[in-house]
Amino acid sequence: MEIWLNPSCSKCRSAVEILDEEGARYTVRRYLEDPPDADDLRGVLTRLGLEPWDITRTQEAEAKELGLAQWERTGATREQWIAALAAHPRLIQRPIITADDGSALVGRSEEAVREAVARTGGEEASKG
Repeated sequence: MEIWLNPSCSKCRSAVEILDEEGARYTVRRYLEDPPDADDLRGVLTRLGLEPWDITRTQEAEAKELGLAQWERTGATREQWIAALAAHPRLIQRPIITADDGSALVGRSEEAVREAVARTGGEEASKG
């Protein structure tokens, strides 16, 4: 399992605490320091079953500067959204947890994080 996080985010810190409590094996990707490229984003979107606008933090200053609220949310603009997320990783909703069963979820609630652990199976923690 991998968790994409921003260490200054309280939801991310809470998710890590739950993963540790559950004894989950996971690796950490600090996505602001190691931003996902467009291929990474396409892969995680497929695993999430979501579109790029579904994981975009539209209230961030960068989103407002880019005018994301006015962007169309269609298949024709999907790659534009992905490019924006790759160029501005701060806009990515967090934390994103990829489970070993091939699924992923946005772990903003305790229930979602525990669901990721259940999909993977909790074992010794590993913060690689």
